[in-house]
Amino acid sequence: MKVYRNLEAFQNVNNPVLTTGTFDGVHIGHQKIIQQINDVAKQVGGESVLLTFHPHPRMVLFPNDSIKLISTQQEKIERLEAAGLDHLIIYPFSFDFSRLNYVEYVRNILVNGIGVKHLVIGYDHQFGRNREGSYEQLEELAPLYEFKLQEIPAQTIDDVNISSTKIRRAIQSGDMETVTNYLGYRFSLQGMVVDGNRLGRTIGFPTANIQVLDENKIIPGNGVYAVNVRHMNASYQGMMNIGERPTISGEKTLSLEVNIFDFSEEIYGDLIEIEFVKRIRDEQKFDGTESLAQQLQEDKNICLNVL
Repeated sequence: MKVYRNLEAFQNVNNPVLTTGTFDGVHIGHQKIIQQINDVAKQVGGESVLLTFHPHPRMVLFPNDSIKLISTQQEKIERLEAAGLDHLIIYPFSFDFSRLNYVEYVRNILVNGIGVKHLVIGYDHQFGRNREGSYEQLEELAPLYEFKLQEIPAQTIDDVNISSTKIRRAIQSGDMETVTNYLGYRFSLQGMVVDGNRLGRTIGFPTANIQVLDENKIIPGNGVYAVNVRHMNASYQGMMNIGERPTISGEKTLSLEVNIFDFSEEIYGDLIEIEFVKRIRDEQKFDGTESLAQQLQEDKNICLNVL
């Protein structure tokens, strides 16, 4: 897959079959669209293209919204490449760009900039200034600008339409089963192991304190999770606590700590990836470290069964 950071670099692509959108998380609905443009590209002797945006449009248009994203830009690139996409255009989103009306967007970006011959979009796609463009407007413009148009219906699970917004809500509530069903893979985050107070090792449960690398990455809701941990191309099982550590800390700062099972290496400063499988309980306060240690042993047994 070739990646472009501007339209000027996108040249000499044969018969572009295009879709467009933010594609945060590259969930199973997005994957269906990529599959469709790949299929169309094979049929017409073309190449599949996704036009996406950075930063996320809501970050530009609503700077106080504080949206957190399912995938970092690198994670999104990797998911799209795994889906078999030929070309990815990451267009710089700005307020001035957002003021293009839907006709200018189609003419200047999709037609003159990309040279679209086939356009495939999701059922609810909107575009242009104030999101005034829709499938109906595209039906009018397609004959004028000589491209073919196809709409993909919503992908559903248990009659619920899948969307990045619904997945973010599920992540924030700790509902990892729903997250996995909607994404088609398990949600994960990467972070650096940083120094902590090392209390865990005194009660038999040493933890790695995680500093998430991307400030825009969404963090699951507080609680204890069964997780898989990847470090240096090896995978381990573990349990993770996200919260304020009420038993051992009076501070109101968010902490991410993972106890890696059967692991004793010093990994301060290393990068690790946490893959979330299931939330097993709420974070809670205990009378002291002894009762905390007892609960952690119960948590470990539950996590081992889950994993």
